[in-house]
Amino acid sequence: MCRMPKIHWLETLGISERDAFIAFVLLFNTFSWYYCTLTIIDSILTNPGMTSMLWIIYYSSIALSSVFGATISGKVNRLRFLYIWTISGTFVSLLPGLFVNITVTSAPVLLFLLGIAFGIGMPSSLSYFADITTVEKRGGLSGIIFLITNLSVLPIFALFSKLSLLAISLTSAAWRGLGFIIFYGLKPQERTIQETKKNISFVDVLGDRYFILYAIPWFLFSFIDRIEGPISGNMFSRELFSSILIIKPIIGGVFALIGGLLADSIGRKRMVVYGFIALGVAYATLGIAPGLMFSFYFSEIVNSIAAGIFWAIFIVVLWGDLSRHGTREKYYVIGNLPFALASIPPILLEPYLSFIPTTAAFSLASFFLFASVLPLMYAPETLPQKKIEIKRLKGYVEQAKKFTEKYTKKNGSKS
Repeated sequence: MCRMPKIHWLETLGISERDAFIAFVLLFNTFSWYYCTLTIIDSILTNPGMTSMLWIIYYSSIALSSVFGATISGKVNRLRFLYIWTISGTFVSLLPGLFVNITVTSAPVLLFLLGIAFGIGMPSSLSYFADITTVEKRGGLSGIIFLITNLSVLPIFALFSKLSLLAISLTSAAWRGLGFIIFYGLKPQERTIQETKKNISFVDVLGDRYFILYAIPWFLFSFIDRIEGPISGNMFSRELFSSILIIKPIIGGVFALIGGLLADSIGRKRMVVYGFIALGVAYATLGIAPGLMFSFYFSEIVNSIAAGIFWAIFIVVLWGDLSRHGTREKYYVIGNLPFALASIPPILLEPYLSFIPTTAAFSLASFFLFASVLPLMYAPETLPQKKIEIKRLKGYVEQAKKFTEKYTKKNGSKS
């Protein structure tokens, strides 16, 4: 049997090479395939009679199917469920390419199925990731996944923009299918500890005070970010806005990694607080001087940095920290509902966004982002304090060693 080569840097993540690769394949393939489905939907919406309101069907189906997936997760074998989920995504990706003409009647059905194909297995996949990673190293690996996913966004959109709907559909299906083949071939093992597995309800999750203290700021950021984006886009030319969109995924991916590593070192809470304060300053700058180019670039860059940090910490890390083996799916589905639901208000409010005064919009956004820090003041640090202290002491020891070596060399040269 072929053994994986020793990868020493993975040992610093506190995870075996095999488990790290399994976690990477599962989430990277899913997140990148999500961007593939977005290009399929964009291509569908170019057909006559289509409107942006069809996006509501897609995002609503993601939300509803993820709730359903979390509900049935405790009643089925999780690995078998993940296999069926990835295979079904492969076949659903093929459907748009089979239609000669997509009509206003068939388009909602296709978008609904694409949403289900993504949403229904997300809680279980994120829970599996949390189960095979250690709490003190979870941020670093999630940061790596988001970095590589974000770096793949531009090639995906650049390639798919030149392809027909049939070619896009076939490529997306092939990519999802490849993810299944690799994931299945690695023969992952079920990690849920049966002794701690219990049937918790969504009400139990909403009754978790620590969960709510983190969820409120995350919900506020998600909705503000999605609503303020179109307002910023209306202020400047389409060319300028498009140029910044090219570098935002790169910035977000880099800081997802940096934020994930720092979250494993100084704690999740501190990184999240820093992110909200920086966002508050960025939107305040836009509110004070909305017409300046500096305000636009500053706010977009800070927004990309904060978004990258929040992706790694909120989407993947925090809900796994706050939950336990066998209870994680419901934490993940409620915690990540903003991922889908926050996209709906901008679509509904699109005709009215141009009438909102930009100064008032950004000032109000800045106020709510600063206010988001208040619940975080009462939220616990999910990274064990002992781990933080150990890493801090290791840092002091390393500094002391470097100082001693430098002092010894200096005195040795004098003598």
